[in-house]
Amino acid sequence: MSIYRYFIQPQLNVYNHSLVGYELLMKTYVKDHWEPPASFSDLPASLIADTLVETAKKLSLKIGSVSVNVNRTQIIDGNLIAALIAAQGILRPVRLVVELIEEPVTPPVPMAQLLEVASVLTDLGIELSLDDVGTGDNTWPEIEPLLPFTSEMKYALQNGHEHLEMASAEEHVAFWQHLAQEHAFRFILEGVENEDDDYWANKMALDLRQGYYYGKPHLLKLAPDDPE
Repeated sequence: MSIYRYFIQPQLNVYNHSLVGYELLMKTYVKDHWEPPASFSDLPASLIADTLVETAKKLSLKIGSVSVNVNRTQIIDGNLIAALIAAQGILRPVRLVVELIEEPVTPPVPMAQLLEVASVLTDLGIELSLDDVGTGDNTWPEIEPLLPFTSEMKYALQNGHEHLEMASAEEHVAFWQHLAQEHAFRFILEGVENEDDDYWANKMALDLRQGYYYGKPHLLKLAPDDPE
């Protein structure tokens, strides 16, 4: 039987040197190591739900938020919605953020259905983040209808194998940074891997960041015998 666990990676405000949250990254144990699932679409919503609730029980963290990744098929699943609501209750006052990833799904989920779920979640105090903006299904203007329910946008340098010293990367980040500022969203730069990325992020006045340069994901054990 496969083992699935969340690894946690810090999200930082580098200007005031504070930990603002953790992103929960699902991994599975294969042979002798942990690796990401081949596809989020292959994960049953019930598996994500059960693992999320058990993880929430372990998190007694004095931080601002905990973020979990879901795709468009999973976010409309009733079991997962119930688990998100339960997890928010367990985590409170820590804020639960649902990161809608860019992974295309088959069949496509109608925007009207996404908007209905987004409205329910935000009414319950669960925040919506648009992850990996600029790629997959999270491109502009496709995501525009979701903006009234959005609290956060995340741009991942690693998706395009980019570094901020590249003019094209700076242009891409600046576009989404401006859009986030225009709508008063949090904007998190992901995939900061080295001092050069950190330097250019400073020049662009990007306060919220995530990446190996600041901390790699590490296992949050649910059982004492979980493999390292």
